[in-house]
Amino acid sequence: MLPSASLPPEILYTACNPDTLGFASTDELVDLQAAVIHPRAVEAMHLGLDIQHEGYNLFLLGDAGSGRHALVEHLLEAERQQGPAPADWCYVYHFADATRPDLLRLPCGRGPQLRDDMQHFVEALTPAINAVFQSNEYRDLIGALQEEAKQREEAALKALGDEAAQVSVGLVRTPQGFAFVPMKDAETPLTPEEFDQLPKERQQVLAEHIRGLRERLHKLINEFPRWRQDVLARIKKAGSEALGTTVRHLIDDLKPRYADLPQVTVYLDAVLQDIIEGGESLHASSKSEGDTETTTYSSAISVQRYLVNLLVENASGGARPVVYEDHPTLQNLVGRIEHVVHMGTLLSNFTLIRAGALHRANGGFLVLDALKLLQQPYAWEGLKRCLKAGRIRIESLSDLIGMSSTVQLEPQPMPLDLKIVLIGERLVYYLLSQHDPDFAALFKINADMESEIARTPENTVAYARLIATLTRSDGMRPLAAAAVARTIEHAARLANDAQRLTTHTQPLDNLLREANHFAASAQAPWVQREHVEAALQAHRHRNERYRERYRDEILRGQLLVDTDGAQVGQINGLAVLSLADSTFAHPVRITATVRVGEGEVVDIEREVKLGGPIHSKGVAILSSFMAARFGRFMPLSLKASLVFEQSYGGVEGDSASLAELAVLLSAIANTPIQQSLAVTGSVNQFGVVQPVGGINEKIEGFFDICAARGLTGVQGVLIPASNVCHLMLRSEVVDAVRAGRFHVWSVASVDEALERLTGLPAGALDAQGQAPEGSFMACVAAGLHRLNDLRRQFAASQRASAPPDLDV
Repeated sequence: MLPSASLPPEILYTACNPDTLGFASTDELVDLQAAVIHPRAVEAMHLGLDIQHEGYNLFLLGDAGSGRHALVEHLLEAERQQGPAPADWCYVYHFADATRPDLLRLPCGRGPQLRDDMQHFVEALTPAINAVFQSNEYRDLIGALQEEAKQREEAALKALGDEAAQVSVGLVRTPQGFAFVPMKDAETPLTPEEFDQLPKERQQVLAEHIRGLRERLHKLINEFPRWRQDVLARIKKAGSEALGTTVRHLIDDLKPRYADLPQVTVYLDAVLQDIIEGGESLHASSKSEGDTETTTYSSAISVQRYLVNLLVENASGGARPVVYEDHPTLQNLVGRIEHVVHMGTLLSNFTLIRAGALHRANGGFLVLDALKLLQQPYAWEGLKRCLKAGRIRIESLSDLIGMSSTVQLEPQPMPLDLKIVLIGERLVYYLLSQHDPDFAALFKINADMESEIARTPENTVAYARLIATLTRSDGMRPLAAAAVARTIEHAARLANDAQRLTTHTQPLDNLLREANHFAASAQAPWVQREHVEAALQAHRHRNERYRERYRDEILRGQLLVDTDGAQVGQINGLAVLSLADSTFAHPVRITATVRVGEGEVVDIEREVKLGGPIHSKGVAILSSFMAARFGRFMPLSLKASLVFEQSYGGVEGDSASLAELAVLLSAIANTPIQQSLAVTGSVNQFGVVQPVGGINEKIEGFFDICAARGLTGVQGVLIPASNVCHLMLRSEVVDAVRAGRFHVWSVASVDEALERLTGLPAGALDAQGQAPEGSFMACVAAGLHRLNDLRRQFAASQRASAPPDLDV
């Protein structure tokens, strides 16, 4: 007997009654908390945020478009108001080593004050320096020291000249320096001729005196640089004392503001000491226009070194930072050191250090997209190094790959204390867990979001609040209860399950925006059901070019699909195509042929490498079903071939295995299959029909072809009984079923499907392998017996024609 009647229209679409929602519009609803939809994920996130131990960072698992970022933003916005206030961080000049800038930690909100104070200090320092070194007192002091030094040199030379005059030798100045010459008297030197006329003894005495005086002059002149250094030291000391007196009060004015910060007061003392020691060099630098000291090393001292590089600034309210880094390169994470070109050379200093996302999020939370992070060279390894070391060391990509040979700044690393939230799909999480040994120790909390929720009355009301939250957050019109009901029905369709609702908010958000547009065009105060329907229809229309192309090719006879009549070894399967955000299905002809063989079922798709592994598994299972049902009673002397006709791409999945098994049995039994029916479903080795995906699209795909050719009242689709709960069909399909012009049958076994496809009772094999006469299984058994007889006859004829064996 045939299986039960087709499914009633009420089963094909589970509607949402607006009257049960309990409101007229979404204006009456309060916003929905994420914990209602994703309780497991929210609980895990709270746990990870509350545990303040190393490695308790979070990985949020969820599908794209499921509201992952909105959930994280909502939770962190509340969490950031709790806990200790973050610090401000500043880099300052290291007076002992310019290549290693010092790091200052200040309470939240105090960093800008120090930066501004030091900026004002530098602005006041230059005039103060100029005032000190240009004052009359300083100039008179310097003049006196220089005059004293000059007189000391002159006195030493005069004393040496007087001593020389006593032995008739004169000290004279020449363009080349000083020289000793023999003197005739106190004023007149001897000419060479006069010197030659002197007695030899006298010449020797004078020469001996001159030689001794020259040695003493040489020693004296060698003393002059030391004397001048002493003078310069005294001048520098005088300048430092004058500068210290003037500048100390500027530092003293700053210190009371930072009396509670010993690190800052030590820095201010170092600034004062450096200014005092700088002295005249600082004055020379202050006279240079446009001096920004862009070099790492400098022979002149610049007042710019006293500036403060405020690396991280936090609001004074004490809220912890939440940083979303959308482009997580290594430099964007750990910071960078910028350079300027000066005379063809790249130069840098501490004021060119720039913060990365880890610096800005320190003391708070850093949110990263896991896939984007993994796509950036060295970024993942750099992040792990920082987390394991507990500090942020600024690294450049050129250093890591060995392309930099210049002297680089090495800023003091910043201590790291924050929570990192990685957002990614489940596959990324499981791959990292399996292949990265450091991952489990650094991200100990996984928060797994729900992809769907049960469509209970309570969850339906909560879903309405979710819709209200989405509309309010985007400033859209409120939705009427009927529009909310239609949106909930569409959410069930997106979940491919009439008893569940999708948690993917992105497609819902898009639908609501488009429905709001249609409501605005109609100048309606509320979004009504017809506006939601218009948005759904517009989405379908702009994405149905390929679907219409397939339909047209079938209607023109280019793709061979029958929707009436009956054929042996031919059946209508259903194939699903997913393109971007559009999914549709179309019927495809599956055929089978049989001949004498050894029980092999040839999957032509697999033979030509177009069949995927799951499809090949399905064919292997139906082969096993054949062997289990019929191979116990007779050898299977057949070789069968299965193929998707006019399929020029890959075939994957096992949802056609029921159709393949039915068409194979039809070919063996030589029994026709009704072409007005299409079949979907997978089978196991015992012939039980199992659920498949895309059930709504498959039914609608065959319905569209039948409707275009004309509904006859006998057309329909066979689906697994376990797929009935997934049905959310389009209204035109439901209306056709209600009118009796189209049908949807559910089957739980291969036998039920065969009865509907062939019109024959399935029949059951008894212990001897016999089936009731007139049943489909009797036809199959007869076909197998025929093939078996043919094989035996062929084998016997081969033996009869073979030459006899002769004993030697």
